[in-house]
Amino acid sequence: MAIINQATKELQVKIVYYGPAKCGKTTNLEQVHGNVQNVKEKGKLVSLATSSDRTLFFDFLPIEAMAIKGFKTKFQLYTVPGQVIYNTTRQLVLRGVDGIVFVADSQYDKMSENVESFTNLEENLKSQKLNLSDIPYVLQYNKRDLPNAAPVDYMEYVLNNRELQVPSFAASASKCDGVFETLNMITRLLLNKFINEGSRKTP
Repeated sequence: MAIINQATKELQVKIVYYGPAKCGKTTNLEQVHGNVQNVKEKGKLVSLATSSDRTLFFDFLPIEAMAIKGFKTKFQLYTVPGQVIYNTTRQLVLRGVDGIVFVADSQYDKMSENVESFTNLEENLKSQKLNLSDIPYVLQYNKRDLPNAAPVDYMEYVLNNRELQVPSFAASASKCDGVFETLNMITRLLLNKFINEGSRKTP
């Protein structure tokens, strides 16, 4: 849930990058952090990893954006650990989530892991009495540069075959392709949501 700080006039919004192990969640955040030139617009990128370089907890990156009704919007970006044994940590990271980027691995042999991770996301949200259909989210089909990448249409059928389809982006996070397009869309969806909610509350 977004946090409103009346004293500093800040709206703090939490975005979680979710997906299977080694799908490119951490790479997305590293690319965003590395390519945001203005030091004032980014916080320190905190990465807690094991000796095998897998993210254990979260990466944290606030990005300041446009003001809504006088409030400066600050986005906090997190990743969840991809490995199933860290599911409790996934649940902790999801607490207070406002928007989600689901990062899928485009390789054919990773498709079952994508589906399993997506199902796990829905289950973890339900455990917190949240529903994915009520949370803005986008899909990123990462690793499009690999030779065994499945067609985007196939990815859409597997992960976006729902009554209400969400925006999806082909990406190669290691090359920074599609990284900012994905981030821009989820921030736009969230800003629109808060603007609309604010206008409904205004007499």
